Amino acid sequence: MLLRAWAEDILAPNERVTAALSRVRDDPTLGADALDDDGWVALLGACGAHLDELCDLADSVRRHVTDPDALTFVVNRNFDTGVVSRLGPDDPGLDELVAEAVGLGATEICMQGPLPAELPADGYVRLVEEITGTADGLHLHAYRAPEIVDGAERAGVSVAEHLERLRSAGLGSVPGTAAQILDDTVRATLSPSGSAPPVGSWVDVIETAHRVGLFSTATMLYGHVETPAHQIAHLRLLLEIQRRTGGFSELILMPLLPENVPPHLAGSASRTASERETRALHAVARLMSAGLLDHLQVAWTKLPAATVDLVLRGGADDLGGLLLDGALMPAAGPEAGRVLDAAAVVDIAARAGRTPRQRTTRYEEPGSDRQLPLPQVSA
Repeated sequence: MLLRAWAEDILAPNERVTAALSRVRDDPTLGADALDDDGWVALLGACGAHLDELCDLADSVRRHVTDPDALTFVVNRNFDTGVVSRLGPDDPGLDELVAEAVGLGATEICMQGPLPAELPADGYVRLVEEITGTADGLHLHAYRAPEIVDGAERAGVSVAEHLERLRSAGLGSVPGTAAQILDDTVRATLSPSGSAPPVGSWVDVIETAHRVGLFSTATMLYGHVETPAHQIAHLRLLLEIQRRTGGFSELILMPLLPENVPPHLAGSASRTASERETRALHAVARLMSAGLLDHLQVAWTKLPAATVDLVLRGGADDLGGLLLDGALMPAAGPEAGRVLDAAAVVDIAARAGRTPRQRTTRYEEPGSDRQLPLPQVSA
């Protein structure tokens, strides 16, 4: 499969889009099998009135599979594994950082990144024990596929045994990030050093996590050298995994921003995915995942506010996490400074015509003592 010029906006012929729209418009079940690959690729190339109709269809599906009036969000705090595993004598302790997050209302801690090489082999497990031992009921969402493999190799055990140890220590779920695009040619282009695991390795880790009782997110990193055909193949593979395991809690589509590309691509990565592509991709993902994955999250930290609003009116039902920084050590998180407060959540929900509703990582309602107070919308 050929690659595209960096973030090239690829449109489809109107007649192909019209034909594909007609078929999904008349199919009440939808799901990935509603169209063949060529049909879904055509919809990814929709623009103008066709794009608006596609997004309207996706939002109608959203209203059927989730609470039609709700915009969900989770109160969470991000940690970088490398930072919180090497706190110095002048830094707050990890238990203090966790306690602060819980005090601010967090029900979830999200932690990603490799453990520094000089730390003991059991460091991944010990961090889980320390974080989950600090507060009852706190959900820890941690470690991407490469970090899970690293932990298993350091400990000299299988991936399954390492995941069992992490789960026993208190780990609740794992991020589906590091999926990038599930195509080895694309992955080799983005990560020629081999830092991205092969597709087979990523799939094996995620399915093993699901088998040992952990759930995960499903993700796509789009808007670079992958083509619409790569995007459809990626979504199909994620949905095949979901059919086998049922272990994905939500789907998150994230554009690759120029400032985040690896150094060898810095010269060509002058732009990111267009607003048109972002809207079409979210809409197609909603239609393809109908019946298998109920929740489609908008990556608000990586999109302009106006695009977030459009995606929330085109199939997405969830806003993701607030990403609390706290005051003790904001730099403990990889996206420090990118925080949503309660007023911002209410405003975003109002623009989408929805009511904000707090959720847990498992998409359940938190206890009344963990509810974040939300300001009332002014008349």
